[in-house]
Amino acid sequence: MTREVRAFAITVLALAVLGLPAGLLWSALSPRPPYQVIERTPTLADPSTQALIAADGWFATVTGALGLACGTLAWFLSRRVQLPVLLGLALGGAAGAFAAFWAGTTFTVGVVAVEAAAAPGVAFLPGPLTLTAKGVLVSWPLLATGVFGFLEGMHGYRESPLRRPHPPAGTTAPPPGPTPPG
Repeated sequence: MTREVRAFAITVLALAVLGLPAGLLWSALSPRPPYQVIERTPTLADPSTQALIAADGWFATVTGALGLACGTLAWFLSRRVQLPVLLGLALGGAAGAFAAFWAGTTFTVGVVAVEAAAAPGVAFLPGPLTLTAKGVLVSWPLLATGVFGFLEGMHGYRESPLRRPHPPAGTTAPPPGPTPPG
């Protein structure tokens, strides 16, 4: 029982901690939407900007790639305690995604300059990094558990006795094991 609890806890903690550098990477890669100050209030300069959608895409890309890598690595390392590790991937992936969201929105990494077309003399500021599609928060746990399940399914299929051909009708199947020399 302690081996299962330890495998679950290590998986959750590892993925949650991995969320912090993932959030910093997301912050470095994502463009910032342009804001302009109108009467001391920051206002989105271009409501049709693609920077908001690009931030969601970069978050899904960074956390999705980590989900695939974590799920694959976890499958190879967890041959004896698969269920706790699978549950740890789900919970740890969610915790890692929220940690990445927090780190990316809290710390600004990379270029913060923005460009927009406007009248001369109008100053633009980089806007805050945020997610407009909150559904991308599940990309990490979804892909981690999905690739883990896929690999386990492929391994189970390869090792399945159902893959062996059936003997012809009216004959009995030889017992499994080595064939006698003959």
